[in-house]
Amino acid sequence: MSDTPLNTVTVDWRVRLGRYWRLVRADRPIGIYLLLWPALWALWVAAAGIPPWWTLLVFILGTALMRSAGCAINDFADRDLDGAVERTAQRPLATGAVTPREAIWVFVSLSLLAFALVLTLNSKTIAHSFIALGLAAIYPFTKRVTHMPQLILGIAFGWAVPMAFTALQNAIPPVAWVLFTATVLWALVYDTMYAMVDRDDDLKIGVKSSAILFGRFDRLVIAVLQLAMLTLLWWAGSLAGRGLLFNLALVGAAGLFVYHQWLIRERDRAACFRAFLHNNYVGMLVFAGLFSDYLVGA
Repeated sequence: MSDTPLNTVTVDWRVRLGRYWRLVRADRPIGIYLLLWPALWALWVAAAGIPPWWTLLVFILGTALMRSAGCAINDFADRDLDGAVERTAQRPLATGAVTPREAIWVFVSLSLLAFALVLTLNSKTIAHSFIALGLAAIYPFTKRVTHMPQLILGIAFGWAVPMAFTALQNAIPPVAWVLFTATVLWALVYDTMYAMVDRDDDLKIGVKSSAILFGRFDRLVIAVLQLAMLTLLWWAGSLAGRGLLFNLALVGAAGLFVYHQWLIRERDRAACFRAFLHNNYVGMLVFAGLFSDYLVGA
């Protein structure tokens, strides 16, 4: 077998694109879903129903692009750490299939594409997009300096909420900040579950996380955050004039949270990862409640 490093071998463009595809986790779209649901919540509330099709398309495509860009810069930041973590050891940067320079170019290219979409919206939304980009770029490096990188992730994921309101109302009313806070707390919930998967490896390599910070109180803290998130969503629904169907969706979301608590009860890696993935259904159910509530005018 040749000793030539993977990243210096001339490869077919289709192979290289496949490596970039894995770099941005396009084969694992859960991050897109978790980022998209709060954006959709905000768009429906801001529009009091179905938003304009172009704005909706910009947010859907922008969400996919920025999540992909975030994966690229995350792997660049963690390129010297991922190889020591069971879950991330086969990522393209960790194996040398993609170079750090390539990861930076992927991040920049995808961010520029997302920015081009935002340029079709109003000036206030364009201004807020710079905050979104800064948060996406900063988040991957925070796990070295704070035990709450999940909070920064939540702010980054939640920033689509005020942007949705500026895009449709050219303002950020109180209901937007309530939805934003609920989104931040939700990210703390599911990303702490995600961090529980890597906790043993993170302790060995010195990476910080909320799972490490919360320690044996992790399930209790997650439960408190789940309850607070549902309360904030109920408050946002009240401010937006939502009724029965939306509140029934929140009851269903509470049931899903109970199931997640059952999954993580033994702190098993695979079960914690399943709980993380299952949060997609929480976001979907909340959106379904909003959609149907506005549809029937309840």
